[in-house]
Amino acid sequence: MKAPLVVLGATGGIGRGVVRAAIDSGRPVVAVARQASELKALKAGYPHADLTTIAGSVANDAAGAKLARALRKLGRPLAGVVAAVCGNAERGRLLDNPAEFLRRKLDEDLLPHLAAARHLLPLLAEYDRGGTYVLIGGPGSEHPWAGYGHRSIGAAALRMLARVLHDEARQLSVRVQLLAVDTPVCTEFNQRHSCPEWPSALSVGQRALALVDHDVSGELPRPIVPYALRLPPPELPPRGAARVPPPPARDEPARSQPASDSDPAARSILPESTPSGAQDPDCASDEKAQRCLQDARALLKSLTSKNPKQEPTPR
Repeated sequence: MKAPLVVLGATGGIGRGVVRAAIDSGRPVVAVARQASELKALKAGYPHADLTTIAGSVANDAAGAKLARALRKLGRPLAGVVAAVCGNAERGRLLDNPAEFLRRKLDEDLLPHLAAARHLLPLLAEYDRGGTYVLIGGPGSEHPWAGYGHRSIGAAALRMLARVLHDEARQLSVRVQLLAVDTPVCTEFNQRHSCPEWPSALSVGQRALALVDHDVSGELPRPIVPYALRLPPPELPPRGAARVPPPPARDEPARSQPASDSDPAARSILPESTPSGAQDPDCASDEKAQRCLQDARALLKSLTSKNPKQEPTPR
């Protein structure tokens, strides 16, 4: 019998993907969300699964303690917790809003993660083998997200919170890791307007589940784990046939060819790209930013190159 997995924010876009990934793998699930009606609809979608629902919140310490008591009453050892908690996706510049706006967003997006960890990490530690606590982080944690600066600040703070909890939870024999998803996620709520390179909520759930089931014997787990889609190795073509690269998968953006850095003007204005193999081990390479950087270099090169048909600029 597998131990159940607790999913916080189970009725949200990403939370539903985590629930589905866990049920598809045959694992019991304890789904936690605020609205009992949404939990009822979620449970109706999996009539034959071992799915327990709890209407609860982690908005503050009092709510986190109440949830811990409800989970303890189940009398079942827990395999881990996946926290897919996020506030409302409001848009707006920081300079156009009062300071109270950022304070409220941190109260919605960051502090619930601390309240949940404070009361659920000791609950995982009550079992001899401990457990795994996975936080799911969103985009904008390393580079400002235009129009969503408050979310970038919250995502960056969540990364540091994960590092701190990762260190402090070692005394409890509980592993804390942040699954960093650096792009928006395609969910059942936004799939009509999603981009092809966005990962699906199911694939994010599968990646989070892989962290819960990971055997860390003989290695040190990292506090920040970049999202990565694991694809099967490509089949080798017949002998003598030309090697054709496979098309990009639904959840993996196509890789563009690196641009030439021979233009001194481009090198003097644009920052150097990260060399291959020298990327930060705690974050995924931002392929989208690299493509934009390469396009900017190509445009700058075309503007700075001499055109024989162009008349000289008057001095």
